Amino acid sequence: IMVLTDPEFESSVLISSDEGSSYQKYRLNFFVLSLLFHHTQEDWALAYSHDQKLYSSFDFGRKWQLVHERVTPNREKRDETRYVTCRAQACSESSRTYPFSGYIETNSLVVQDEYVFVQVTTTGRASYYVSYQREPFVRIKIPKYSLPKDMHIVSTDQGQVFTAVQEWNQNDTYNMYISDTRGVYFTLALENVRTSRGLGGNSMIDLYEVAGIEGMLIANRKVENQVKTYITYNKGRDWRLLQAPTTDLAGNPIHCVLPFCSLHLQLQMSENPYLSGSISTKSSAPGVIVATGNIGSELSYSNVAMFISSDAGNNWRQICEEEHNVWFLDKGGALVAVKQPTVPTRHLWISFDEGRQWTRHSFSAMPLFVDGVLVEAGAENQIMTFFGHFSHRSEWQLIKIDYKSIFTRRCTEGDYQTWHLHNQGEPCIMGQKQIYMKRRPGNYCMVGWDNSRILSAEPCICRAHDFECDYGFERRGDGNCLPAFWFNPSTLSQSCSQGQNYLNSTGYRKVVANNCTKGVKEMYTARKQQCPNRPPRGLVLTTHDDKLTANMGSNVTFLVRLEEGDSMRTNIQLDFGDGTAVSYSNLSWTQEGIRHVYRSAGIFRVTVQAENSLGFDTSSLYLHVTCPVEHIQLLAPYVVIKNKEVNLTAVVWPSHFRTLTYFWWLGNNTEPIITLDSSVSHTFSTEGMVTITVQVSSGDSILQDTRSIAIQEFFKSLLLSFSPNLDEANPDIPEWRQDVGRVIKKAVLQVSGNLFYPSCHSLSFPEILVNALNQISVEFELKPGSRVIVYITQLTLAPLVDSIPRHSSSAMLMLLSVVFLGLAVFLIYKFKRKIPWINIYAEVNHEKEQEMISTVGQNDTTPKITLSEFSTQKELREKEQEARAKRE
Repeated sequence: IMVLTDPEFESSVLISSDEGSSYQKYRLNFFVLSLLFHHTQEDWALAYSHDQKLYSSFDFGRKWQLVHERVTPNREKRDETRYVTCRAQACSESSRTYPFSGYIETNSLVVQDEYVFVQVTTTGRASYYVSYQREPFVRIKIPKYSLPKDMHIVSTDQGQVFTAVQEWNQNDTYNMYISDTRGVYFTLALENVRTSRGLGGNSMIDLYEVAGIEGMLIANRKVENQVKTYITYNKGRDWRLLQAPTTDLAGNPIHCVLPFCSLHLQLQMSENPYLSGSISTKSSAPGVIVATGNIGSELSYSNVAMFISSDAGNNWRQICEEEHNVWFLDKGGALVAVKQPTVPTRHLWISFDEGRQWTRHSFSAMPLFVDGVLVEAGAENQIMTFFGHFSHRSEWQLIKIDYKSIFTRRCTEGDYQTWHLHNQGEPCIMGQKQIYMKRRPGNYCMVGWDNSRILSAEPCICRAHDFECDYGFERRGDGNCLPAFWFNPSTLSQSCSQGQNYLNSTGYRKVVANNCTKGVKEMYTARKQQCPNRPPRGLVLTTHDDKLTANMGSNVTFLVRLEEGDSMRTNIQLDFGDGTAVSYSNLSWTQEGIRHVYRSAGIFRVTVQAENSLGFDTSSLYLHVTCPVEHIQLLAPYVVIKNKEVNLTAVVWPSHFRTLTYFWWLGNNTEPIITLDSSVSHTFSTEGMVTITVQVSSGDSILQDTRSIAIQEFFKSLLLSFSPNLDEANPDIPEWRQDVGRVIKKAVLQVSGNLFYPSCHSLSFPEILVNALNQISVEFELKPGSRVIVYITQLTLAPLVDSIPRHSSSAMLMLLSVVFLGLAVFLIYKFKRKIPWINIYAEVNHEKEQEMISTVGQNDTTPKITLSEFSTQKELREKEQEARAKRE
C-alpha cells in the first residue's frame, strides 16, 4: 500500500496485490498525515489527517469512515489525556467507555504484543496499569516500597514483560523486573543496571536481549561504583560475569582471572537505524554475538576492541582493535564489518567462519564516510547499499554492492553441522536441551534460507535454577526465596470461599517459557489447598481515583478490598454518611465499585463493614463534597473600638457546610489565621486604619475579599433614614451600594461645611449635621426627576454590621465617622426589610463614658427618637413635598 499526501495535488491510496508490479488507485477526501495498521487484523487501518481528524478502514484503505472529529497529538497538558475504548466499526459517543475515571500521563500509552500499558498519576504518585490480551486494566504489582520515579517497558517477548524501574533512591541506574504471563506481578531480576543519555535526551538502559536464544540477556550492572557486564541464560534468575578471551589478536596470552577481571561489553543500540550499534546479534544466527568492549575490572571506553562469541557467550575471541559496525549477511552465514563513520574508508571486511578469518574488499575508489548501510530483505536478495559522503561538504553518495558473485554454490546438507547450546557446559537452557543446525565455518556456500532450525529440544528434569522467586518473596544469601518484610504470605485470594480450593504459593514460580518437567517441579509449584474459614481482616475502603474530594452531584465510586476472609460468605455494608447505605451478600458484588451521588456539600464519614460468622472488620474515610464558590463577601464594621473584640464574618455564595477553609489576614500580619468557621473574633490594640483580607478555599478555587476599617478610642452612632424611592431603585448588588454611598457622603459634606476642626471643637460637627438633617436639607439626586431625602432618626447603640447576607436584604444601613484631626467618613449600609431606611452615623468622642457597653457609645445630650416615633411612608412623602415647596 502507498499513500500520496501532497496537498497541492490530491490525496489517494495506491494498493498493489502483486508485490508492487501494478497499483490500483483510490482517491481520498482528506490528506493523510500518518497511517497505522492493526496489530493482528492486517486489513484494518487508522489514518490521521492534516485537519486533525481520525479515519478508519476495514478493507485495506479502499473505503474510509470518520471516527473522531478532532484529535490533537502530543498534548502538553496532562489533564487533557483520556483513555477511550470503542468498537472501530461503530465508535459513537454513546458506545465509548472510559476505563479510568481520571486522566493518564501524556505519552505513557504503550501497545506491545499482547499488552497495553498506561500510567496514571494521583496524589503525586505514579501507578501503572496493564491490559493483557485487551482485557480490563489491572494495576501492576511491583515490590511495595520500590516507589518508581520512572518505568520503561524493555521487552514483551516470550509471553511476559521485562521492565526497567528507576526507584526513589536511584539516579543513574534502574532495577530490572520480570512479570508473570499476564504482566501483573513483577519480581526483581537484576539491581542497578546502568543507564546513559542518548542524543535526544532519552534514557538508554544497558540491557540487551540476545536474538535467537530464549531467556538470554546481557546487562551492565553498577557494583560498588564499578560497571561490570553480566549474562543470564534463564531470564534473570541467575547472572554471571563474562570470561575474557585467553589470547589477544596477536595470539599472546591474556591473564584475566574471575571475578577480579572479566570481559565487559558496550550495549548501546545505535540511534541511527542504518548502523549496527556496539553489539549485534541475529535470530537466524543463534549463538553469534559481536560487540565492542574491553578486558579489565570494569567497563571502560578506552583501549576498546571488537570481540565475538560463536557459542552464545561462553567463549570470546578478539577480532579487531578498532570499533566497527557489523552486519549479518546471507541469513547470518556471513559477517560484514565497516569502520565507524567518523573514519573514512574504502574497504569492507567479510568473514564466512564466524569471525575467525576476514577478507578485505574495496567498495569505493575514494575513502567514504559511511553514514549507513541498507541490507535488502528477502532470501534471494544478496545486495547491500552503502550511503555516505566523501567530505562534510559533499553530497550523499550511494554505492550498491551485489555480493552474490562471491558464492560459488548453494549450501547442501553436507555443509551444515550441529551445535549444542550450553551455559559453561550445562546443556539444559530454559528447561530443555537445544540442538541447532548451522553452516560449517569456512564453507563458501550461499545459505539462502534460515539456518536457525532447532533440530531437537529435549525437556530437562526441573532443578532449582528453573524457578524464580514469586511475587512478595526475595532471594536470600543461601539462595532460598523468603517473604519480604512487607508481604504477608497468609493473605488469601478474595475469591477464596469455604469449601473451595486456592493455590498457596511456595515462594517460587517457574520461569515463563521454561519447559522443564518433573524433578523439583512439584516441590516448588504452588500447592492446592482448601480455603479456610477466617474472619474478615484487612478491610480497605478507597475511592476509584484515590481522591478524598468530589463535586456535588457527581458520581463517586468506592472500592472495597479484603485481604483475608471468605469473600463469598462475607456480608458488606457501606454507609455513605448522608443518610443512605447499601448492603451486599458477598464481596464479589462490589468488584466493579459502588457508585453514589451526593446531593449536598459537606464532609461525610463513609464507613464499610465486612462481617461473617467468625467476626467483622471495619474501615472508613472522610469524603469532602464541594461545589464551586461563586462569590465571597467580607462583613466587617468600618469603625471599631480599640481593645474591644469585634466579629468578622465571610459570607459565601452558594452556601456551604463544613467544606471550606478560611484564611484571615488582619492588619500587618504576614501569617494568616486559618479557620473552618466563616467568622473570627479579633481585638485591635492600635488606633488607625487597618486592612482585613479573607480568602476562602473550596477544592481548586480560591476567592478573596478585602475591607479597610478604622480603629478608634470611642465613637457614637447616628441612625439615618431615606425616602422610599431609594429602596425602590436598589438592584441589590454591591457596586450600586458603593456608588450610592459616595453620593450620600458628598451630600453630607455639602451641608456640613469644613470638617477640619481642632480637638476643642470636635463635638460641633454632629450638631451641624443634626440641624441639617432636622431641617431636611440633606438630599441628593438619584437619577433625573428622582431625589432622595436623608432624615435623622436617633443617636443610639446600633449594630455596625448585620449578619443577614446582602443578597436577601432590602434596605440600606450607612455609617458615617469623623476621625480626630482629619477627615474620614465611613459608610456602612445594609438593606433591611423591616426598617428600610435605617443608617448609622458615628461620632468620635474623646471623653471616656463609663456606661459604654458595646462597640458604639451613647451621649445623653443627643436628641433621641424611639422606633415608635419613626415617620410613616405617608409622612415622609409629605415632608418631601414641604421641602420642595420651601425651595421653590
